[in-house]
Amino acid sequence: MLETGIKAPDFTLIDKDGNMVSLSDFAGRKVILYFYPKDNTPGCTKQACAFAVNFERFKAIDAVVIGISKDSAASHLKFARKYDLPFIILSDTELQAIQAYDVWKEKKLYGKVSMGVVRTTYIIDENGFIEKVMPKVKPDTNAAEILEYLGG
Repeated sequence: MLETGIKAPDFTLIDKDGNMVSLSDFAGRKVILYFYPKDNTPGCTKQACAFAVNFERFKAIDAVVIGISKDSAASHLKFARKYDLPFIILSDTELQAIQAYDVWKEKKLYGKVSMGVVRTTYIIDENGFIEKVMPKVKPDTNAAEILEYLGG
């Protein structure tokens, strides 16, 4: 897990529409960068829909919401269309940002051990530094907790 106060690792990844997006594109703005395991799963859908419902509130405080998983851009496009997700969703099939942000971890489910994305949110300040780290967030409360923290 990365710590508060350090420069957020920059990355360039493809979004659901095939555009290349870099973290540095949002210099001067607050960025909510959330990593999630997989499109169209119950927890990830709850989390994404909570960000969608609160999207206008994030816009009102000039905060950019970016979701990242290792799913393909095509998977993200279907996910975004199905749930009307208005924010940026990036595909990290090569684990570039996922590993840079130290969220690729060993996970245990029903006694089986595998590697996967641990649901984590980073709040990055206007100067590109990590302002807050939220490890192992709850999908249904993550967006509200961020808004409360940011005063939105």
